[in-house]
Amino acid sequence: MSEKTIFSKIIDREIPANIEHEDDLCIAIHDIDPQAPIHLIIIPKKVIPRIGLADESDQSTLGHLLLIAGQIAKKLGLDNGFRLVINHGPDGGETVPHLHVHLLGKRKMTWPPG
Repeated sequence: MSEKTIFSKIIDREIPANIEHEDDLCIAIHDIDPQAPIHLIIIPKKVIPRIGLADESDQSTLGHLLLIAGQIAKKLGLDNGFRLVINHGPDGGETVPHLHVHLLGKRKMTWPPG
């Protein structure tokens, strides 16, 4: 069995976090190193190492993460826009091998990103 990720430890309450939302499928926490005035991470409770390793059985969970992102964005007043980011692998900026969606807002985003 592989070692638990920091996100699994947060889900299991082994590590504290500033939780914005939680339900049966996911948890949304405020990032400890925010890259925007609002920066949350929406994490599925089921460990999916990265988006490219998700399979058809993960479809409803993946859709749920996006719906929750939209609900949180509305709740936090991100009416002028926000960005969702999913990193995959080292070249994609992934630092934790547990799929998660970044929700960034309250600043003008640039293109191309990073």
